[in-house]
Parts: sequence; structure tokens; C-alpha cells
Amino acid sequence: MNSRSLPNTGATTGVLEAISFFRDPNFATHRFQQLGNIFETRLIGQQLIFIRGDQAISDLLSQSNSVEGWWPESVRQLLGMKSLANRNGADHKARRRVVGQLFSKAALSDYTPSIITMVNDLAEDLKHSQQPVALAQRMRGFAFDVIAKTVLGLDDNSRDALFKDFEIWTQALFSIPLPIPGTPFAKALAARERLLNQLRHLLQDSKNNVPSKPDERKGVDRLLDGLDENREPLEDDDLAEQLLLLLFAGYETTASTLSCLMRALLLDPTIIEWLQPEINQIPWPPKTNAPLALEPESAPQLNAVISEVMRLTPPVGGFFRRTRETINIAGVMIPEGRVIQVALAATNRQGPGDDLECFRPQRHLDGSLGHILRPFGGGERVCLGQALAELEIRLMTVGLLKQLRLRLIPGQNLSLRMVPSPVPQDGLLVEADL
Repeated sequence: MNSRSLPNTGATTGVLEAISFFRDPNFATHRFQQLGNIFETRLIGQQLIFIRGDQAISDLLSQSNSVEGWWPESVRQLLGMKSLANRNGADHKARRRVVGQLFSKAALSDYTPSIITMVNDLAEDLKHSQQPVALAQRMRGFAFDVIAKTVLGLDDNSRDALFKDFEIWTQALFSIPLPIPGTPFAKALAARERLLNQLRHLLQDSKNNVPSKPDERKGVDRLLDGLDENREPLEDDDLAEQLLLLLFAGYETTASTLSCLMRALLLDPTIIEWLQPEINQIPWPPKTNAPLALEPESAPQLNAVISEVMRLTPPVGGFFRRTRETINIAGVMIPEGRVIQVALAATNRQGPGDDLECFRPQRHLDGSLGHILRPFGGGERVCLGQALAELEIRLMTVGLLKQLRLRLIPGQNLSLRMVPSPVPQDGLLVEADL
């Protein structure tokens, strides 16, 4: 294959590029338009290669032995070096097997009744609220409760303490990693230690109180027999960091997708009108093992709406890899040791048609999408919590649309804050239409 040279923005220090990166949501798209689907730039000293498009992404994912996972330094420190996100090779695969037990079909079936109860509770709260409700914040609480209460089995007091520290921790994930007292990063490091201590106590409690019957076990109990790459039991410090990653991966992105989905439906009532006949055919509450709970194909229009939300507002804008050797991506040679960011948001707005900026779920049914959606990443590092996230999103959407109608409070800012995940600026203020 003939290779081309790697296009470069020419940035030297990367300071101006970094300012633009954090201020301009179309940072990558503007440079793709100038330089093509692969370009290199510098962000405050870090060389970074951006790629978009099915060909480039497929080429990258097909060379998994030549690349490894990578995260910015702030994320690496806050997740911890024991976290599977910061591991590669056999270490990574062993911990994926352990944590993956939390997302098996059997586990999802166990979680479903609790999730349905949470959806019903939120619907009742919305019906009876005398004041406008910030729906985005309620979605954050719901997504966190699914992990904290349903999967980890925490009581209300433990959940509240964990949630408070987790919000502090989350806000500094993509920040300058300088632990100067009083900075968000320093506060996040302190919150991280409190979170890990709580998670270690949780693991010890689980070990001391494992139910004799398998069907009475909490989700976290599934991890207690986990083995590392040497077939040795995982230590509590190791498991605690895996649970910390689970909280982030299973909470922030799910909450973002739910908020963006409700925003899309409320901004365009014709989408609800198009979707409602299918929703009306779905029983609520569904049976634990009903197709709705575990098989997205059972409701194609709902699935199309969710896919369109993830196309236009993916919960993460991209993912990273670092080359272990020189590789060829879409005819461009990428040297060893380079960090690559896969630009999902920019890829999703590339393709045939002139309506790619419009919210049109029908494109996922009529064959006009034109590219592969990868909202949960791809390859051997695809998001472990994908099945749980899809279950939560589907149950929440059906549960709310079956039980009430919502309307937006006028005058609010509905534009999206993009870091760490897309969320409406004013919290998506709503009230029940009675």
C-alpha cells in the first residue's frame, strides 16, 4: 500500500491548540476539513494524532497487537495504575474477565427489577413535583444508583457519601494534573482516596457476608473469586480500582446519554409522535426476562432514536491508543510511540447526505447512515458496561414515555456542556404536563 506523509498543524508549544481544544467543540472537525481524515498536532507538549472515518478506525482496531491503551495523565492518576483502563496485555484481559461478570445476561436479569423500580420512582416524583425539575441531575442520580445500589448493594448513607466524592472526582478527570492545594485536581485526588477506602470496606463486607445461595448475591459478590493473569486471587486494592472505573464507565456516560435523549425528544415533539405507537405496544413494567430488557432489536424505532442520540452526542468524544510500532492507517504511516485519538463525534458527522446535523432517527432504519457507529469504542477494549448502559437507557425511556408527558421550561439554556460528557447547560428543566 502506498503511504502518505502524516499531515501536521505545525503547532510548536501546543498552548494555542490546547486553548482552542477546550473552547471549540468543533476543534477536530475544523482541522479535518483542512488536513484530511488524519492529522497530528500538539496540545501543551503532548503530540497527538486525530483520526476519523470508518477506514481509519477499522485499520486501527484491526492492529490491536501493535497498539495499547492510553489516557491523559490526569485520567491515569485519578483512575490508578491498577485499573484495567491503564493496563495492557494479559493484565488487561484478566481484569476484563473479572469485571465482565457484572454484565453477564444473568447479572442484567438480576438488576432489571431494581432498575424498573427506580424508573417508576422517578416518574412519580416528576408527576407530583410542584417545582421545575432539573432532569439531567436526576438522570445522574439514577445512573449512579444503578451502580451503587443495584450492582454494589450500598445502602442510602453509603451511596450518598460515595456520590458526593464521586462528583468531585469526576469533574477533574480531564484537567491539568497539578496537585496544587485547592485546585480541582488536588481535591479530586483526595476524593479518590476516600472513594477507594469506601470500596475496600465494601469488598471486605462482601467477603464477610457472602450469601450461601448464588441467587441472593449482590453484583459485587461476583467479583470475589476473580483471578489475575497468574491465576492468583485479585487483592482488594486491585479490585477497588476496578470498581472505581466501573463507577465512572457505568455512570457518567449513561447519565449523559439519558439527558441528551430526553433533550432531543423534548426539542422535537414529532419524534415522540413517531415513536409512541411502538412504545404503546411494550408492556410496562416488563417481565424480567422480556425481550425489552435484553434484546435491543425488539423495538427498532426506540433503538433508532437511541442510536441517533449517540451519533450526534456520543457520551465520549473519542478514545485513545498508543502505537507500539509503526503502523499504517488509511495509507498514512504512524510512527512508534504516537498517541492516537479516535474522533467519534467528528466521524459521526461525516458521510453521505446533507442532513447530518439534523436529528433523524429514521436514518438508522432506511440504510442511509453511511458509516459504523461506535459509541462504546471498539476492539478488545470496547466498553464493558455497554449492555448495562443500553438496558438502563431503554428501560428509562420506555418507563417515562409510558407514564407521563414532560415539557420544557421556557427560557433555559439548552446548549450542551461537553466535558467530561455532554449535558444541557441549565440541567434540562422540565415539568410534568398534567
